[in-house]
Amino acid sequence: MKILMVSAEAVPFAKTGGLADAVSALAGNLSKLGHEVKIVLPRYYKIDRSKLSQLEGPLGVPVGLGQEWAGVYTAKLPGYNKVDVYFLDHELLFGRDGVYGTKAEPDFFDNPYRFSFLAHGAFQLCNKLHWIPDIVHAHDWSAGLAPVLLKHVCRSQEAYRNTASVFTIHNMGYQGVYGKDKFSDLGIDWGLYYGAGFERNGAINFLQAGISCADMVTTVSPTYAKEIQTAEGGFGLDGLLRVRSDVVRGIVNGVDVDTWNPSKDKLLPATYSVKDMSGKAKCKEALQKEFGLPVRPDVPVVGLVSRLVSQKGVAEIFAPSYGSLYRMCTTMDMQFVMIGTGEKWCEDEINALQQKLPNFRALIGYSEQKSHLIEAGSDFFLMPSQYEPCGLNQMYSLLYGTLPIVRRTGGLADTVQNYNELTGEGTGFMFDQLTPQAVFDTVGWAIYAYYNKKAHIKAMQKRGMQQDFTWENSCRQYEEVYKEALARGCGK
Repeated sequence: MKILMVSAEAVPFAKTGGLADAVSALAGNLSKLGHEVKIVLPRYYKIDRSKLSQLEGPLGVPVGLGQEWAGVYTAKLPGYNKVDVYFLDHELLFGRDGVYGTKAEPDFFDNPYRFSFLAHGAFQLCNKLHWIPDIVHAHDWSAGLAPVLLKHVCRSQEAYRNTASVFTIHNMGYQGVYGKDKFSDLGIDWGLYYGAGFERNGAINFLQAGISCADMVTTVSPTYAKEIQTAEGGFGLDGLLRVRSDVVRGIVNGVDVDTWNPSKDKLLPATYSVKDMSGKAKCKEALQKEFGLPVRPDVPVVGLVSRLVSQKGVAEIFAPSYGSLYRMCTTMDMQFVMIGTGEKWCEDEINALQQKLPNFRALIGYSEQKSHLIEAGSDFFLMPSQYEPCGLNQMYSLLYGTLPIVRRTGGLADTVQNYNELTGEGTGFMFDQLTPQAVFDTVGWAIYAYYNKKAHIKAMQKRGMQQDFTWENSCRQYEEVYKEALARGCGK
């Protein structure tokens, strides 16, 4: 199949979260299965033009009330030489800091225009290349106009009559909601304000329109696919998703096992495998030294790598006079290490807790090397998310023999099996209600097992390390979704 990925992000070119990793990995692994895959995204100014090849001639893009002209650059997706990445170059729209916004302006005022330019430009690029895809795969709200254009504009053209669309929701919490006055920026007929599903509470909603118009809708885990059809998890769009439930599918993202593999991870002081775990002990020692903790092989280490935002359950861990961390570190014989950045109150409280707790150490910021070290050197990894569409760190943890402590939600529920004290089965420790007490109790349960159920812990580690989180399995499921999209959208 010919597959066009339309996205605001793709590693290593532009990234704000897991969307970028998923787009590139999915594209690359689909190409390994023999599909012809291309990615189109904006050329943000941090993407160096000198390292790209330029296509001859400008690209005319109908958007707003007129037409914009763009340059087009291209490069191969690193690690996947069969995947071409195309960059739409428009300095006024994308020559600035940030993908969606900056700290000073978290949501750029002209985002409707910018990402409408991306969707229109994707189809114009296909025309320029004389390459018509079988599948247009749009990712998240910023590409939500692409399924609309295919259904209501492009399918009237002979070339796109047999093209189908798939729309993937990576996070329901971000929907692309803007005032109705911005609708003219979209470059489509006003009849589509209602007709394509943009209208919501008198505003426009890109995510809602993408869901309404796509031939198939996917999200990044089976449990999350169910959760988004409930009032609690649907962020106001649960009714629409229930109406379209026959086309909604949940597929867990895969893991880049070339990068996240303890047997060949170059960022670790020692490698190890399920057959020889001795290197994990060396990683634990290095982790304790790196973070200035006493080197104790006998003490359990709990790790955390996270954005410090409410979705990740940080209030239940760190909030003053509310969170559970202080009680954990003062009542349990354990060590806690973390890396994260985000809301200022949380960063400040973490710094304050470090002064009070000798067994708690944190890095405010991000380090790829230290993230790998936490995954390898910790005994447990904490993820108490309010909601987690897919999650990657729990899968990294399992592959590194580090047992996840997670809330039973989204992709966490799909990838972690709860510990059974009687049989020793399971790969992690789970709880249901997100409260400080639940976090405290579940960490305590894991610490108890560490000291008193050592054979169970070792068996769980090995079981986790043998899980199959490769992208090939996910890609096979996407192939079935593409076939169904073609059958539904084109009558094939």
